[in-house]
Amino acid sequence: MHTIEPYYNWRHLYQASEDPRSPLYGYFNSEVYFTDSIYDHVIHPQWDSIGCETLYLKVLFVDYVTGYCIIEFLGEWNDAVHNDIMRLKRDFVDELIPQGIDKYILIGENILNFHADMTDYYDEWLEEVPDGWMAFINLRPHVIQELNQYGLDAYFVLGGTLDDLTWRTGSPKKLFKKVNKVVGRRLGY
Repeated sequence: MHTIEPYYNWRHLYQASEDPRSPLYGYFNSEVYFTDSIYDHVIHPQWDSIGCETLYLKVLFVDYVTGYCIIEFLGEWNDAVHNDIMRLKRDFVDELIPQGIDKYILIGENILNFHADMTDYYDEWLEEVPDGWMAFINLRPHVIQELNQYGLDAYFVLGGTLDDLTWRTGSPKKLFKKVNKVVGRRLGY
């Protein structure tokens, strides 16, 4: 797992650690020291911690004018044991919503497992972005199955063309346009 790096080709466009409006402003990543791990697997030092034991993220881009955020994840999303959604919602999303961010592109190709529990924080997140949305892209089939099994697909736009979306070859704006088009068709706007 130490070789799985967060996407870095947009670093010249945005770095959360240098954005004073970001919850990760001032966050320091080592370039060489591997200090974080998921269970007994060391992970690449460029992933950011939000206090979850098994889930790390990287904010790849934020557009405050259009109101969207692109986040890449690594690890196990575990609401049942670690209540990861609470950490994500309270320590991260709650800081972005007042900044006008109401559309979230969540890159899930490196979410290795998902364990659901209660939906309270998902309910809250959806209520707080009435004109926005949350979309997962490139989730693994077993993760989609878990989301569907617990009814969390009611909170996120996922599946279909979002399961195999090529996103690394374009700009953040192009990715947003692709996802927004799919979301618009599904939500009927």
